[in-house]
This record gives sequence, C-alpha cells and structure tokens, in this order.
Amino acid sequence: MTHAQAAEIPAAPRSAQAAGGASALLSVANLRVEFPTRRGTLVAVHDVSFDIAPGEVLGVVGESGAGKSLTGAAIIGLIDAPGRIAAGEIWLSGRRIEIGAVFQDPLTSLNPLYTVGRQLVETIRAHLDLDEAAALRRAIGLLDEVGIPAAARRVDQYPHHFSGGMRQRVVIALALAANPKLIVADEPTTALDVSVQSQIIQLLKRLCREHGTAVMLITHDMGVIAETADRVAVMYAGRIVEIGPVADVIHRPQHPYSVGLMGSIPSILDERERLTQIEGSMPRLTAIPDGCAFHPRCPQAFERCRRERPELMAAGVTQAACWLRAPDAGRDAP
Repeated sequence: MTHAQAAEIPAAPRSAQAAGGASALLSVANLRVEFPTRRGTLVAVHDVSFDIAPGEVLGVVGESGAGKSLTGAAIIGLIDAPGRIAAGEIWLSGRRIEIGAVFQDPLTSLNPLYTVGRQLVETIRAHLDLDEAAALRRAIGLLDEVGIPAAARRVDQYPHHFSGGMRQRVVIALALAANPKLIVADEPTTALDVSVQSQIIQLLKRLCREHGTAVMLITHDMGVIAETADRVAVMYAGRIVEIGPVADVIHRPQHPYSVGLMGSIPSILDERERLTQIEGSMPRLTAIPDGCAFHPRCPQAFERCRRERPELMAAGVTQAACWLRAPDAGRDAP
C-alpha cells in the first residue's frame, strides 16, 4: 500500500467506543506488535495506548528502535508478514474511516513515471465518487491549498520538476485527497532543510486545524514537536514511558528517559559547556531487560525498577511509567 492509499479499520464494538471516550477520534488500546522468529517471538510494540482528538497533533518521540514508526504502521495497516498485530484494539470514531500518510522522503513516496496530477486524480477517484474532470479540479485545488504556485499549470509536471519542499507539499495534498480524519506523518521534515521544515510544519498544522484532521506526528526532533504538537508521547523499547501536554513534557519531564532527551537539546539560553548524555543505547528486541526497560541506563534506578515493569501513572499533569512517581516510591527509592 502506498502513501496515497488509505487503510480501513473495522468498526469498533459499542463497548470499545464508550471506553475510547466520546471526544477521541483515534483510540489505541493495549497495542502489541510481534515478529515470530526461529529463536522466539520478538515484541516490538508492547501495550501501547493513547487517544487523539479531532484537530489535535500528537507527537511521538524517542530514539531509533523505540517503536515509533512501527506503531504508526500498525495503525495504518502496513505491518508486513511475518509481523502481526497480536493484541489490542484500534478505534476510529467507532466506524470505518480513511487514514492519510506522509512519509519521510517525498521523492520515494511519489511515482516518478506519473505526473503529480495523475497521482492525485487516481487517489481522489479511488476514494471519492467524482468523475475525471471533478477529480482534476479537486487536485488543482489541493495543490493550491498546500501552497504550490501556479497549481493549474504544475499539476501536469512530474515529481522531479519540484524541489524537496514542494514535493513534500504534494505528498501532504495526497494525504488530504480522500478527506481523511487521521494523518500519520512519519518524519515528514527530516529530508528537508531547516527553513523548509518550518514551512511544512506550519502548513501541516494549519491544514489539520482547518480540516479538523487528527495527526500522529512521528519524529526524533524535539524542535518539531515543540513547534507543532499539542501533546507528546515518549516511547522507549516499544512502550510509552511518558505522555502529556507538550509544554509540560518538554519543561517538566517526569520520566528519567524524558529528562535525558530534553537535556540533550541545545538552547541559545543555556550556558552549559556540555549537553546531557544518556549512557548506553536502546536495547535489542532479543534483550529487553526485566522490570523497567530503561533501568540499565537510568541514573536513578533502584531495586524495584529491576524486577517490576511500571505502568503509566499520574505524574503531575502528565503520566509516566516510572516507579519514582508511584505513591509509595519513598519506601524503597534511592
């Protein structure tokens, strides 16, 4: 399935709809993604749950291998065999709805043999009941909406005629072509220079507010998250370790891993000579530690962290999967 195609998720049962909350457009509950191997089953995403409201941008951050992109792929339906969704539920307003996707490299997302207009028209006609002429008018309108100058002329050009930033605008137009209620944007600005990144971020945010589209923004760039997201979920070793309003997670992180991520971001107001460094690396799927998966790298780990895996718990206005935030943390914490 290409970025221009849409995934359809079966309607949720009535009990699931109620559990997901009336205001949530997307509700993911206890999502588990597995990869069977000769040496056993590897759990790449484990017990991930979150909601996204209409028009909201949820940022998902973490190091490479944290499970960010795999979570997005599972929601869209892009898990290739032998990988599988082994458990959990995905609810989208309790009915079938279409999901748009924006991937990292627009040049590889677009077919170089077809004009951008043909790719837009085919996508529009595949999902909407429009004839060729109406689909072309919508394609031109979408290109104009995402800021492509002279859209009526450029609709007949090929992807290589566009710059990187303009190609990403075309990909965003494709993602919006079928009026999706949710867009999964996986590193949508990584291949672009800084000035173009800012333009694309503002464009995506504006379009989603105007269309009421929810966005799952997957990135390793906290600057992008700070500028774009309403809430942020921090992932580590296939789990969400902290989730909450973006300003609170950035300025008052409650999980030691989040603290390390935020401490590694340079600031023009910071006079430190060295940035914070998180020792070690993300564990392999074949060697996820017992207890809290972050404990081998955590400077505040204590015995309970090594033997029990924490679930998300209240930590101020955010939620953090850390025993330091447990009500009884003072009894055995260092």
